[in-house]
Amino acid sequence: MIPTGFPAKQEMARLSARMLLEIGAVKFNATEPFIFASGLAAPVYVDCRALISYPRIRATLMDFLACTVMREAGFEAFDNVAGGETAGIPFGAWMAERLALPMTYVRKKPKGYGRNARIEGVMTEGQRVLLVEDLTTDGGSKLSFVDAIRETGATCGHTAVIFYYGIFPETLKTLGDHGVALHHLCTWWDVLEEARDSGAFDAETLREVESFLRAPDVWRAARAKG
Repeated sequence: MIPTGFPAKQEMARLSARMLLEIGAVKFNATEPFIFASGLAAPVYVDCRALISYPRIRATLMDFLACTVMREAGFEAFDNVAGGETAGIPFGAWMAERLALPMTYVRKKPKGYGRNARIEGVMTEGQRVLLVEDLTTDGGSKLSFVDAIRETGATCGHTAVIFYYGIFPETLKTLGDHGVALHHLCTWWDVLEEARDSGAFDAETLREVESFLRAPDVWRAARAKG
């Protein structure tokens, strides 16, 4: 069903952060930091994949994301919604339903047999494609998906995510230089504010998290020396 109500952006950010905290998708641990795929340490982690198990929350977030995309990109701006393998596939499907558009998905690499395709579903030349994923950190992983979409002759100038880290200043430039605009619901700053208001974590943990969010490289360097 296409959403017809448009809450204020800040209210959607606050509620999105609250929902992530409510289901335990947000993890803060200053004493035993998480190690990302890049090998870098951080006291924060968010698991948006958990959202698929909460129907009321995922439905609300998909309404929010559809409203955000229509408000920021246009009501008739797209012909196709593509989810990025793997986390973006369910969110891409739900967004396609909200926007009443065809759904496709993009593989990280060709599957190596059969058609050896990266695009699954029907995507045609000239279609305007919205790339949907669960989150973005520095924006780099989106570029490969965007290029695969463009190789079909379709265009892709927008990507939508539930969660945007919001702490890497180069992210928007990386995407912008590739001709891609980012649409998102909430960032670590929204989560931190909601965590403070709700008392979800102790004050020392929140201070450590804020220290990391303000200067990730400085935080890591300080811990390495310690």
